[in-house]
Amino acid sequence: MKLTSEMIKARAAELGIDCIAIGNIERFKGAPKLMSPLTYFPDAKSVIAVAMRIPRGTYRGIEEGTHWHNYTFYSYNKLNSLFRPIKSYELCCFIEDHGWEAVAHYPAVPEGNGTTREPVAPGKVPPDVVCSVRIIAAGCGLGEIGFSKVFLTKKFGPRVRLGLIFTDCELEPDPILDTGEICLHCGACQRECPGNAVPSVKDAERRLEVDFGEKKVWFGDVQMGRCTLSHHGFNNECSPFHKKEFPNMAFDVRNTDMTEEEAYILCYSIANAKWGRKPGSGAVMEYYNYILNHTGYFAICGARGCIRACMDVLEKSGRIENRFRNRFYKKKSWLLPNKPEDVSRGVNPYREAYLDEKYPGIREGEYEKPGK
Repeated sequence: MKLTSEMIKARAAELGIDCIAIGNIERFKGAPKLMSPLTYFPDAKSVIAVAMRIPRGTYRGIEEGTHWHNYTFYSYNKLNSLFRPIKSYELCCFIEDHGWEAVAHYPAVPEGNGTTREPVAPGKVPPDVVCSVRIIAAGCGLGEIGFSKVFLTKKFGPRVRLGLIFTDCELEPDPILDTGEICLHCGACQRECPGNAVPSVKDAERRLEVDFGEKKVWFGDVQMGRCTLSHHGFNNECSPFHKKEFPNMAFDVRNTDMTEEEAYILCYSIANAKWGRKPGSGAVMEYYNYILNHTGYFAICGARGCIRACMDVLEKSGRIENRFRNRFYKKKSWLLPNKPEDVSRGVNPYREAYLDEKYPGIREGEYEKPGK
């Protein structure tokens, strides 16, 4: 049964998919085996990349410093795991109704899969194969990878989440965008990143290049350990929750060389941790524990540099199509001091707060230095 790129794009529009582009499989034949569509689906002839918008309003609560739930729910977890996959599922069904196989790909992290498992048979690679959705989407012509490694589309800039579909139907491909067709390389993402994860745009040594055969693209080599620590709230500057629970820590996220995996281990361990001497639930990080159990994810920094600052620049420059009557920024974005304003002289803040409230003065003389 005949199936064309135009037919697929028309159905995608009917389903409410915001952006779609198609690449031929030849563009990805040089991909690493554990990140290749052909390892995933050897008969693939075309790759379809789709994007769903992130409503700009999902960032408002964090920008105002008043509400965090919407960012995790509407911008990350449920957009990646529920809202967008439903659209991809429907598009897969449309393709398969025309007699072609359609393999939907979940946007997981490639480096977190397939490294410690044995192949299921001789000649196979270790499972699971996971493609880089941003690189594949760029190779389909859906948009470009901005300097901060965040994906940009002409319609919504950085406010998108991505999905992929591999099919054995040979489709007419879209052209690949040139680097800089959307991204201005203005450095706003680098200046506003609370983790100092984005390198200087002037540093040619801190760039990554991808060759699709017919075109090469490049973007910044982001320090993903710093990015992850900030994103998952281990950065006092952008997390009032971490600042509340660990006010004296002053961990220097901006200069750490921690790897992305080390950062994930630390952040998720803390988010899930319990401490017996802490009153109430005993959760070390009460909000992280709550939102993680509620949604399966927790996102804290609100993409201060890579999305919020970027979208503001792209909106003002007219480089993206989705326009608003009012500017996003009403004032300078907030940042908290990393170091404590008042260094605690105590040992156990839970004990001390309880005793000071219930028995004022009972702790007089505790922790005093000689001569004080």
